[in-house]
Amino acid sequence: MSETTGPVTLEVEGLRSGYDAVTVLKGLDFTVSDEIFAVLGANGAGKTTLLATLARLIPIMAGTIRFQGEDVSALPPYETAGRGIGYVPQEKGTFPDLTVLENLSVGGMIGERSRDERMAEVFELFPDLRAKQAQSAGTLSGGESRMLACGRALMQDPKVLLLDEPTAGLSPRYVDMFFDRITEIHETRGVAIVLAEQNATKALQVADRVMVLSLGEGFAVMDGADLTTEQLKEAYRI
Repeated sequence: MSETTGPVTLEVEGLRSGYDAVTVLKGLDFTVSDEIFAVLGANGAGKTTLLATLARLIPIMAGTIRFQGEDVSALPPYETAGRGIGYVPQEKGTFPDLTVLENLSVGGMIGERSRDERMAEVFELFPDLRAKQAQSAGTLSGGESRMLACGRALMQDPKVLLLDEPTAGLSPRYVDMFFDRITEIHETRGVAIVLAEQNATKALQVADRVMVLSLGEGFAVMDGADLTTEQLKEAYRI
């Protein structure tokens, strides 16, 4: 198993969670430091459940989540967000009836820096949003909506950003752009990123380390460069 090489931002031990009486995650153990940490796996492997659990939207059945050394397992989502855990769900990451600017302003309610300063940074990352800031979020294209969801989370000044399938259903142009921005966010803003992705090839191009999920279990945790095609096929049950 590959270990983190710097101060641990997120530490997960024995994590079990799911929905009602159905256990989806079956005892996960991993750590995330200042890195891009990709979570790969087939549909139904537990990627979305994992990120929603880390964001404290799904109750924990067993185990512990520590963020910057503190146990956050029992905290509500607004408290983990306030401490620096940003979350971008695969769907419904924006308020469709609010404008782009209003969506970003809602995200900016958390954080201590000037809201205008953070807004300028988001527009620099996603210039398309600047031109559409008066437009209702519900009228945006799929790619623009994903930019807005990501921008809204970045307005919170997160220390770790949880991205659930950010490129799902997007055109190749938006896919390439998003992976470029993920790298830029990590490198220029010092944000640790947990990236759940179906596109293993693209994720491995940007990830420092990777965890492969197979039916809710951690099949492998290793440096992204060390993951073999055979291991991926075994985890995906191909």
